[in-house]
Amino acid sequence: MLYFYQQVLNGLHSGALYALLAFGYVLTNGILHRTNLAYGAVFAFCGQTMILTAAFSYQALWLTLAASVALGVVAALLYAALISHVLSRNVFEKLADRSPNAIVVTTLGILLFLSEASRIAADTHDLWLPPMLADPVIFAEGDGFKVTLTVIQLLDCAGVIAVVALAAWLFSHSRFGRAWRAVSDDPKAAAMCGIDVRAVFRRAVLYGGFCAALAGVLAGLYYGNVSFGTGLVYGLKILFVTAVGGYLSPLKAALGAAAFGMAESLWAGYFPLEWRDAWIYLFLVAMLMLIGAGRDQAKIA
Repeated sequence: MLYFYQQVLNGLHSGALYALLAFGYVLTNGILHRTNLAYGAVFAFCGQTMILTAAFSYQALWLTLAASVALGVVAALLYAALISHVLSRNVFEKLADRSPNAIVVTTLGILLFLSEASRIAADTHDLWLPPMLADPVIFAEGDGFKVTLTVIQLLDCAGVIAVVALAAWLFSHSRFGRAWRAVSDDPKAAAMCGIDVRAVFRRAVLYGGFCAALAGVLAGLYYGNVSFGTGLVYGLKILFVTAVGGYLSPLKAALGAAAFGMAESLWAGYFPLEWRDAWIYLFLVAMLMLIGAGRDQAKIA
């Protein structure tokens, strides 16, 4: 039971990162209704930007480690704002009324561009941050086995819970949340009611970009590295998870993604790790087929 308890706690941390990514992904795709393959790349690019900026500040500018990391976080958020600005105005708005394949192909190209930009900036080397706040906090112990989480894991989980809870509350009670739901349901009807559809969409993309950047920063602080190829893996997982749950509620998508992270952790603790992604993808595809078929029948009925 202690071992199971440890895997559950590990799943809380990975699930928190997935939850934050899913919340931001649904903000964009709830309005766009198109597959966005670039979202995972924004996550990895911002995480890598934070690490590269922190390394440069520490080695070249002789800043303290805390100041270097803080400067890296600011750089990651600024890049997230810039990328979101470019995506919303120059990609999504221009291709929203065209074939869904147009956005899929374009965002795939953006994913490759951001991944290569990160690789070239790092000179194809993985830079690592030193372990920070790695002191273990013991939750239970027995027979020489300790159930622990590190301080950085607890801070990551607490930060994600606070951000998602606050964002969900604001989303339910703010004018933007009401406008987002109206545009997601029927953008033409929302425009006829006086809602600025374009402004709502741009803000949604921006907030989604900030969620991806924050997740990248938290992942970088915990793991010490976010590889330039990580974006594709995380992006596909979030794509499947949110597709299974639907794009009507960012909070429900976040909860579903958290459960997905928990399932991954339990698999890693009890089954061969090399088969984890294959079985997880197979499960998500099966769920998507079953739930998608149910949705189609409900629409026909």
